[in-house]
Amino acid sequence: MEVKVLSSKLVKPSYPAGAPRPETTEHVPSSVFDKVTYHMQMAIIYAFSPPGPSTVDIERGLAAVLGAYRLFAGQVRPGPDGGAPGVLLNDHGARLVEASVDARLADIAPTKPSPVVLRLHPDLEGDVQEVVQVQLTRFACGSLAVGFTASHAVADGHATSDFLVAWGRAARGLPVGSSPPVHHSGLFPPRDPPRVEFEHRGVEYYRPAPSSHPAAHGHGDTQQHNIVIHKAHFTEDFVAGLRVKASECRGRPFSRFETILAHVWRTMTRARGLGNPLQTSTIRISVDGRPRLAEPAGYFGNLVLWAFPRSTVGNLLNRPLKHAAQAIHDAVARVDGAYFQSFVDFASSGAVEKEGLETTAVLKDVLCPDLEVDSWLTFPFYELDFGAGSPSYFMPSYFPTEGMLFLVPSYLGDGSVDAFVPVFEHNLEAFKQCCYSME
Repeated sequence: MEVKVLSSKLVKPSYPAGAPRPETTEHVPSSVFDKVTYHMQMAIIYAFSPPGPSTVDIERGLAAVLGAYRLFAGQVRPGPDGGAPGVLLNDHGARLVEASVDARLADIAPTKPSPVVLRLHPDLEGDVQEVVQVQLTRFACGSLAVGFTASHAVADGHATSDFLVAWGRAARGLPVGSSPPVHHSGLFPPRDPPRVEFEHRGVEYYRPAPSSHPAAHGHGDTQQHNIVIHKAHFTEDFVAGLRVKASECRGRPFSRFETILAHVWRTMTRARGLGNPLQTSTIRISVDGRPRLAEPAGYFGNLVLWAFPRSTVGNLLNRPLKHAAQAIHDAVARVDGAYFQSFVDFASSGAVEKEGLETTAVLKDVLCPDLEVDSWLTFPFYELDFGAGSPSYFMPSYFPTEGMLFLVPSYLGDGSVDAFVPVFEHNLEAFKQCCYSME
């Protein structure tokens, strides 16, 4: 697919007529949750059927929403006098790229991540100066692909989805609302004295071995390890059947998320052909702290920690689906408000700096025998409407990390779920053969 770049520019924030212009020297420091998360550019792809939304409306809406969500118009910079990192609210703007493809979207762009979709958004590698980058790619059929990238060090998926919905409202000429609350020194205070009630070494942090510097791998090398991304489509009826099977003799059924993830966990374990029944497999699951901490409604930033359900290969393969679902349920339940506050106390105690601890949230090429999941099942990504209706489909970009799953509501809108599953090419057929079996 040949993508012809037509223009590239910065879109600065716009403000209501007559409103005072904000200061452009304010620095918003990173929170303990910003510091502990992945420091990478995340990218997603939207596709809109013809007639696609107007570029003029999209750009006007982007300028307006950046005026309210100023973190996404700033730049990641150290604080005053070389202090802690954060975002300088300098109204630098977002990068907007316009491009075209002399072909039909349906003939060129796949509906699952592959190396070709990397051409539908700005580059994720190198020294990216903007927190947000957007690429609008027009196809000969009139379809539009919107590639959106944002720094994960600034905002998590929950916050980013709020921004996207607000962007659509602004493009349609609707009010965006007031600026969402962001981090400041009074948020997430440690207790006095601090009470670290849970273990955080080996969970969010680890002590590196001497002379060990783990490399954070990018995703631009599309040949690495012969990894392919399979899109597993689970119908509403299939998911309902799984939930009945997993929840048998249980008073309250497992959630859709718990059930699907348990099923994929077992399927991946079988497809990988892991031979040692005593080997442990672990999942890294993002847990949203918003309902667990009394923070301002609409908080914009990172507010995520992780749950780590574990099981042996033998138990995953030989015990019923209920076993995997219960392990997931229990691990997530343990990451409650008390756990989040214990993390705040530990991260603010100085132990991280004193002991030279590093974060466990680093990118890897291969996770086997483990998994990681990003669930977007409850995020309103499909509510992005620039004035021409909802997107025809939505998906993550191409992130070829073996074992890093994305769960997304299907574009069909019928309650079905798409799981984007990166697997070794030699494991693909085995995965496909058992991912639709309830056994």
